[in-house]
Amino acid sequence: MPSALSLRTDYSAADLRRLAKQTKDNNQSRRLLSLAAVVDGMNRTDAARIGGMDRQTLRDWVHRFNQQGPEGLRDIHAGGVAARLSRERMAELAAIVEAGPDREKDGVVRWRRVDLQRVVKERFGIDFCERYIGTLLKRLGFSHMSARPRHPGQDGEIIEAFKKELPENPRGASRRAGRRAHRTVVL
Repeated sequence: MPSALSLRTDYSAADLRRLAKQTKDNNQSRRLLSLAAVVDGMNRTDAARIGGMDRQTLRDWVHRFNQQGPEGLRDIHAGGVAARLSRERMAELAAIVEAGPDREKDGVVRWRRVDLQRVVKERFGIDFCERYIGTLLKRLGFSHMSARPRHPGQDGEIIEAFKKELPENPRGASRRAGRRAHRTVVL
C-alpha cells in the first residue's frame, strides 16, 4: 500500500478557504476547498467528494499544490497550434487580395476562395482548405462582397449609348401620374 501523502503546512485551512473565496476560477476554488477539508482532518475520500472528484484526482492536485502552491491548482490550457502563416506572409496575402487578380497571370477576373487557395499553395507551399481561406480573409479585415459581373470584352460607350435611349417615363409612371391628377380634380 502506498504511503500517505503529506500536504504542505504553510497554508492553514482558513487560508485555503479565504483563497477559494477570492478566486474567480471555479475549478481552483473547488480544489482549494477540498484541500482545506484535508487540512481540517477529513479523510481524503470525503474531501475529494467535496470538490467533485475522486481520491486519486485529489492526490494529483495535492502533488501540484505542494510544488506550485495555490496557483498550481489552476487549469493549464495549451497554447494551441502555431499559425502556419507568419505575420509577414499574412500581410503579403492581404496585399495580393487588395491588388486583385491579374487576368493573364491568374486566369481570373475576381478573387474567389478557391482561387486564393491555389495562390497560397503556389506562393507559400501551404495547403489550406477553401473554407479556412474565408477565415483568413475575415481575420485580415476583408468581407464578402460580390460586385455585379462585368464581361471583360464589354464596351462602356455602347452601355452609355443604350442608357440614353431609354424613355424618360417608364411605362407605369404616366398611368400613376394620370390617376393622381384625376383624384385631385374630384376632391
